[in-house]
Amino acid sequence: MKTKDLIKLLENNGWKFIRHGGSHDVYSKGREIESIPRHSETKEVLAKSIIKRRKLK
Repeated sequence: MKTKDLIKLLENNGWKFIRHGGSHDVYSKGREIESIPRHSETKEVLAKSIIKRRKLK
């Protein structure tokens, strides 16, 4: 999955960009925090686990 598509999905579900980490971008929604790798592609298994864990639609 393209990382920009995953980020767009996060932002459409109310997640806000907080900061750049070393090789990750950090997003938050309330007290929840999610770290997204800064690569052009995110591995499918990782993307699916983030989508499932955060109940993204």
